[in-house]
Amino acid sequence: MLNHPALSFLVSLLALWLSAQIGAFLRRMRPLREDERDDYGVVETATLTLLGLIIGFSFSMAISRYDLRKNYEEAEANAIGTEYVRTGLMPAGDATVLRAQLRKYLDLRILFYRTPNEGELRQVNADTARLQAEMWSAVQIAATAQPTPVVALTVAGMNDVLNSQGYTQAAWWNRIPRSAWGLMGAIAICSNVLVGYGARSAKVRSGLLFVLPLVISISLLLIADIDSPRRGLIRVSPQNLVSLSRSLDAH
Repeated sequence: MLNHPALSFLVSLLALWLSAQIGAFLRRMRPLREDERDDYGVVETATLTLLGLIIGFSFSMAISRYDLRKNYEEAEANAIGTEYVRTGLMPAGDATVLRAQLRKYLDLRILFYRTPNEGELRQVNADTARLQAEMWSAVQIAATAQPTPVVALTVAGMNDVLNSQGYTQAAWWNRIPRSAWGLMGAIAICSNVLVGYGARSAKVRSGLLFVLPLVISISLLLIADIDSPRRGLIRVSPQNLVSLSRSLDAH
């Protein structure tokens, strides 16, 4: 569900609204006495404050992971572009083969960022792994045949290309832990139950008991959207990789 932000929004809105209604039902079963209201207000305020802190902390976690994915996209583009230039230091035949492979590899990396389809993604990853093995084999053969410092630069550049893909994949797997989502959901449910139980009038119950779940659900939607690499509206665009591809095509 966390991979589909819109679905998580609907589920959280329904769950939180029902929680508020449960609180209102409990109030009718056992009304809150006036001498208890001050102490109840302290508990309610503390719970809502804790919820706000947890949401803010989770939002910060999602933003940091989003920024990390953007940074690694830029690093991938730089590594591929640098290696493409360094292949000119190799013999002409090897350079032509490697540059053709790097262009195919660049197209695969762009597709990795753009495809939302899991089946297509598995094929992209398989093609990427195969092409990585071919490129490494090509530079390895060239380095063995001509072990010079100049060729070593090309080998080091290819190593950076392969490593940058691994760093990117690790960043895409690095999501907000499910335990953090569970804690946030539990506190949100408790907060809505307390608000529903503490509502003084039916007018408040009919308005606030829907507004609060809506606001919280929108906040959770934003966090889930940023934290989900392939779904939702906020995604990392391979703008640096696309720019590099256009630059290579222009030459």
